[in-house]
Amino acid sequence: MPVATRPAYAADPARSRGRRLPEPAAPTRSEFQRDRDRIIHSTAFRRLVYKTQVFLNHEGDLFRTRLTHSLEVAQLGRSIARSLGLDEDLVEAVALAHDLGHTPFGHAGQDVLDECMRGHGGFEHNLQSLRVVDHLELRYPEFDGLNLCFETREGILKHCSRRNAEFIEAAEPGGIATRFLNGGQPSLEAQLCNLADEVAYNAHDVDDGVRSGLIELEQLLEVELVREHCQAALAAHPGLTGKRLLFETIRRMLSAQVYDIIDATGAALAAAAPADADAVRCSEQPLVSFSPGMRTRSTALKRFLFANLYRHPQVQSQRLRAEQILRELFQIYSTDATQMPQDFADREDRERACADYIAGMTDRFAIREHQRITGKTLF
Repeated sequence: MPVATRPAYAADPARSRGRRLPEPAAPTRSEFQRDRDRIIHSTAFRRLVYKTQVFLNHEGDLFRTRLTHSLEVAQLGRSIARSLGLDEDLVEAVALAHDLGHTPFGHAGQDVLDECMRGHGGFEHNLQSLRVVDHLELRYPEFDGLNLCFETREGILKHCSRRNAEFIEAAEPGGIATRFLNGGQPSLEAQLCNLADEVAYNAHDVDDGVRSGLIELEQLLEVELVREHCQAALAAHPGLTGKRLLFETIRRMLSAQVYDIIDATGAALAAAAPADADAVRCSEQPLVSFSPGMRTRSTALKRFLFANLYRHPQVQSQRLRAEQILRELFQIYSTDATQMPQDFADREDRERACADYIAGMTDRFAIREHQRITGKTLF
C-alpha cells in the first residue's frame, strides 16, 4: 500500500546535501527526479544496451544486458520503496546508474582492467560508475559529469576499498566515501538498490541460464528457493510445463523475496526507530534486508548459479576470448595512444585514459575495434 506521508528516515529531496556545484532548483522536478533524468539521457546509459551480464551480446537478442538488468532493478526497487515509504525517485536514479561503469563482457572485463591497472590505481566498476557521473560524461557547459546529488552518488558507490575511500575523502571531506572509513551505512534507498540488484540478478540468471540450455530447471530443483516455488506453481496449475512453468516459478520467487524484504525491513526499522536519514547512516548494519531464512535460500541459489552457470565450460570459453580482446586492446592503447580518440589520447594519465576508454566500450564495439587493429577474429 502507498504510504501517505514520508517517514522521517526516508531521503527527502528538499533536504538533499546538494550537488558538488550548486545549481538553481528545477521548477517542475525534485532533485532526485532531475538526477534520474540526467542519467537516462547520458551516453553511458545508452551504451548499457550492448553490455552483457553473463551471455555476450552477439549470442542472442533475448538475453539480459546491463540496460535490461538496470530497468529490472529499478522496477523492483520502486515497488519495495513504495511499500516502505522511501523515495522512489532516488531508488530509481541509483538503480539506473549503478552499472554505468561496468566494462564490456561483464565481470571478465573488470578483472582484466584491474589486472592491467595494477600499479596504476587498479580498476573497480563501482568506482568507475562514480567516475562516469562525476567526470567522464561531457554534456554540460558548466561542469564535467552530471553533477548529481550527494544521495545519488552515495548510492552509486556501493563498494569501495579503503585506499580508494581515503583518496575520495581527501578530495571530498565528510562526503560519500566517509562511511567506508567509519563503518556507517548509506541511505535506505541505496541499501534497497543493493538488495534489489541481488534479487534481479538471481532471477534473470535463472531465466537466461535455462533458456540458453546451459542449465535445466530440473537441476535447479535442488535449490530450495526454486523448488519451493516450482512446486507451488505446479500445485496451482497442474500440468504446467516449459516456459510457462519457468516464468511462473520465477514470478513467485520474485514476489516471495519482495514481500520478505518489506516485512524484514519494516521490522528492522520499527526496532531501530531511526530519527531521520542521517540516523540511518549511523547504523552498524544495513536496515534493508532479507529475513535470515530468505538470506540462506538466496545465498544457496547464488552458489548454484556460480558453480553451474558462471563456471560452465561454454561461458568460460567465451570469457577467455573476451579477456584476450581487452588485454590486447589495453596493451595497444597504452603503447600507441593515437589509436584512441583524441580526447583520450591527449590525456597525461595514459593508463587511466586507456581504462576509461575501454570501460566505456560496448561488447560489439570492443570486438570490432580489436578486429580492426589486430586483424584477429575471436568471435
